Amino acid sequence: MPDLSLSVQYATSCPELTRPRLRRWVQCALDQAWERTHPDDRFSGLSVTLRIVDAEEGRSLNQGYRDKDYATNVLTFEYGQDPEGIVHGDIVLCLPVLEREAAEQEKPLLHHAAHLVVHGTLHSLGYDHIDEQDALDMEALETTVLARLRIPDPYQER
Repeated sequence: MPDLSLSVQYATSCPELTRPRLRRWVQCALDQAWERTHPDDRFSGLSVTLRIVDAEEGRSLNQGYRDKDYATNVLTFEYGQDPEGIVHGDIVLCLPVLEREAAEQEKPLLHHAAHLVVHGTLHSLGYDHIDEQDALDMEALETTVLARLRIPDPYQER
């Protein structure tokens, strides 16, 4: 199984999103992705920083990196794999957007947060949802990870 190096940064306070809880979510996504990776393509680990931000920082990052003038729920920066096989990335969660979306979708904050952490982790590992098949594959993997965490399928309502 791959190694995990996780750094958590709290630019805004969220007592519910503890380091152990975030680590468990990232580790579960990492393990499932690794199991689905062909042995010839496997990576040796993931080094990721997870930063929880307010709306101002979320908007600034989305504007600066995606040219979109609003805060989004999750941003992932994928840096690829180093010569030792370690994948590097950053995940940014915007807490006010996360809270608003959880309320609008009538789901527990922790369920929505777990989904977005899993989603961001998969992006950092190179998964994307640009085309339809890749989106279906990524959603299926997210659903599997969340089921292991005993969190309902976030796509089921569609």
